[in-house]
Amino acid sequence: MNKAILGTKVGMTQVFTETGLAVPVTVIEAGPCVVVQKKNTENDGYNAIQVGFGEKRENLFNKPSKGHFEKAGVKPKRYLREFRFEDVTAYEVGQEIKADVFAPGEKVDVVGTTKGHGFSGGIKRHGFHRGPMAHGSKYHRRPGSLAAKGPARVFKGRKLPGHYGVERVTVQNLEIVRVDAERNMLAIKGAVPGPRGGLVIIKDSVKTR
Repeated sequence: MNKAILGTKVGMTQVFTETGLAVPVTVIEAGPCVVVQKKNTENDGYNAIQVGFGEKRENLFNKPSKGHFEKAGVKPKRYLREFRFEDVTAYEVGQEIKADVFAPGEKVDVVGTTKGHGFSGGIKRHGFHRGPMAHGSKYHRRPGSLAAKGPARVFKGRKLPGHYGVERVTVQNLEIVRVDAERNMLAIKGAVPGPRGGLVIIKDSVKTR
């Protein structure tokens, strides 16, 4: 990874190309992020930078967190994430990373947390078919037979109702369509995981490194 930025998902819309083609895009408010800590192979065994993003009232931070930000000389941030880079010499503590770190046409990978659906049934979670809806049937949306008469147990990996969503998902090789450096906005072709307002990580695509 050579460059990355934190952002929040604003929503989806469409933009039009010069030829009049409508392109579906996800708008992301990317940055500005601040470098809070810098790590190197001599002291930490690897090269990385820790960046902060987002605003939060200072009275909501505990003393260790406040001390960490005060040491870097930056205002406390809502989110802290670490990016491992091959070379960190171009970054300094307190430096800002803005949306213009990327350019239109570049390929990126977007990491987000999917929407949470709570405890869901098999139809919603796995796409099961429902049972007959006639009056004689009382078995409409239940999972049905588990097909384990011999062993008399449920096999591991069996698709059943359960917790659905809130998973870390990476969508690879998406194209940046537009960059608005003044408003720190990125328009990325296609959909990215997570709800509106959810935190996302945008980094250069592994296919272009």
